[in-house]
Amino acid sequence: MRLTVNGKPRDVDAARTIAEFLHAHDVNPQLVAVEHNGRIVRREQFSDIELTEGDALEIIHMVGGG
Repeated sequence: MRLTVNGKPRDVDAARTIAEFLHAHDVNPQLVAVEHNGRIVRREQFSDIELTEGDALEIIHMVGGG
């Protein structure tokens, strides 16, 4: 399946949901915000939203510092 992730086309085999995509790419879901097709997704919905051909994901990593 082909997705656009952070503005770049990407072929994805294993992920059916946002949670599976994050897990497959070693991304801690507690440390990111995810936008799916232009809509912000709540963390508790990561396992519920199924990815389909042509979807767009924006994954924003939280960074701390001072």
